Amino acid sequence: MPTLLYLHGYNSSSQSKKAVQTQYWLASNAPHVQFICPDLPPFAASALDMLSSIVEAHQPEPVFVVGSSMGGFFATCLAEQYGLRGVLINPAVNPARGLSRWIGENTNYMTGEKWVFEPRHVDEFLHFESKIINHKSDYLVLLQTGDDVLDYRDAQNYYSDAKIIIEQGGDHSFIDYDQHLAMIHQFLTAN
Repeated sequence: MPTLLYLHGYNSSSQSKKAVQTQYWLASNAPHVQFICPDLPPFAASALDMLSSIVEAHQPEPVFVVGSSMGGFFATCLAEQYGLRGVLINPAVNPARGLSRWIGENTNYMTGEKWVFEPRHVDEFLHFESKIINHKSDYLVLLQTGDDVLDYRDAQNYYSDAKIIIEQGGDHSFIDYDQHLAMIHQFLTAN
């Protein structure tokens, strides 16, 4: 059974709007695809250890990955390591450069869970940043120019030669994401 691994954004949860929309769409339109959306820890090494275990447990069956914002960063790490097809929504490209504002105690937006981010955690993200993308044809990148958190041009440049869709306006949440789910499914499952 194919698996779609959905990766939410930083300090969010498996109950994020796009995660829920994806799960619902799959249940209604592609029930043969297993949906997995773990609650990701805010630390790169812990998150990637968890995600690698999930991917390895489901292979050799097809595994696809969809990631939003920081989830897009993690999706890229997995896609490059395991040769997965991925869809990235307003992805973080160099997340370490903006993470210093998180140093100290934080509260998860959705769960209320408290966590502490230390300077060494920024270094973890630096360690996992890919300098180049080797499998650009395996990516569909969805960007909105009105993203108020990340500059869409960073992703446009980083994933050049991948399939990129740039929509004018919008915001970091990627307005009308649910209208793209059929296309996302088609891209991921195309041979």
